[in-house]
Amino acid sequence: MSPPASGQGNQPQQPVWMTFAPMILLIIVFYFILIRPQQRRAKQQSQLLKNLKSGDKVVTSSGIVGLVITVKDKTVSLRSADAKMEVTKASVTEILDSSSTDL
Repeated sequence: MSPPASGQGNQPQQPVWMTFAPMILLIIVFYFILIRPQQRRAKQQSQLLKNLKSGDKVVTSSGIVGLVITVKDKTVSLRSADAKMEVTKASVTEILDSSSTDL
């Protein structure tokens, strides 16, 4: 008689965890490359919006540079050149100059 054609009779089978190890490693890499930096950026944006106050010079996501006049719950009033506009707080992406009350 000849041995089985598949050749699996002499080879030991891999443990189950070795099959899932590459998948787990891939999930960990995605966490550190994609998810964690995004969470950090969201936290920074939240802190920026919490510190927003009247007199700050800001940039919106659409590129408008303006001076904050008033800050409400969900909106911010800006003055840019001769225009006054009200935008959502979420559209403020950066504070260029913070108004300082310590003179």
